[in-house]
Amino acid sequence: MSSGPLQAGFIGLGTIGEPMARRLLQAGFQITVWARRREAAADLEAGGARVADSVSALGADCDYVGLCVLDDTAVAEICETLIPAMKPGSLLAIHSTIAPASCEALEARCGERGILFCDAPVDGSGEQASEGQLVVMCGGTQQAIDTARPVLEAFGRLIVHLGPAGAGQRAKVICNSTLAANLALARAAMNLGDAFGLDRSQLHEVLMNGAAQSNGLFLFPLMSGPRPAPLLHKDTALLRDAGNGNEHAELIARTARHWLDAVNPAA
Repeated sequence: MSSGPLQAGFIGLGTIGEPMARRLLQAGFQITVWARRREAAADLEAGGARVADSVSALGADCDYVGLCVLDDTAVAEICETLIPAMKPGSLLAIHSTIAPASCEALEARCGERGILFCDAPVDGSGEQASEGQLVVMCGGTQQAIDTARPVLEAFGRLIVHLGPAGAGQRAKVICNSTLAANLALARAAMNLGDAFGLDRSQLHEVLMNGAAQSNGLFLFPLMSGPRPAPLLHKDTALLRDAGNGNEHAELIARTARHWLDAVNPAA
């Protein structure tokens, strides 16, 4: 790390990433961002962020680089250019949801160059990111997590160090797949109510105020279209891969598929 104020970099300015980067600005960090489309960074630039001309330029300038991009492919593509440009002693944090094994490999690559690494996927909405209310699930060495923590605290209300590199991703895919499984159970409950001739709104009210209450039931009316399903399909596939035949991973994934296939059967 540099001896002056921490220079934070951020790549991935989507629904979650943009408010995460904004929280860093609000917390007083000097930040540099990069986006494929420069206009995606316009609001952050107006707020005081620097916009790098390239991934390598961002990596060379920053002590902390956070990635919040779509998937393994996007992370791998960016890291091919980013990691060789980063300084020894700097830190790479992966906020994307990707395979735990990918994080283990990235940590090894970073270690060869004296770069700290942590996986720190987040749970929450864009609104929660804006309010600093994300849950951050971390994997990495204690040194890496301690170094990252001041940055993570800018957007996280709960930061949990779950173990070595990849542990944060394992927790995240359990979290997302369990949500999808809960949505599958909520769908089954509401459809059973239809079969029994019950009013849907009344049944939903009863379930939400009784022992069956769950976040899946709460979100079910909001997540019955195809939009959220592709990412949850991806995360459930990551769970199965990470589980490698584990019976509990298979149970969660099979249950989740009932909802995922219903709302987006082509995925």
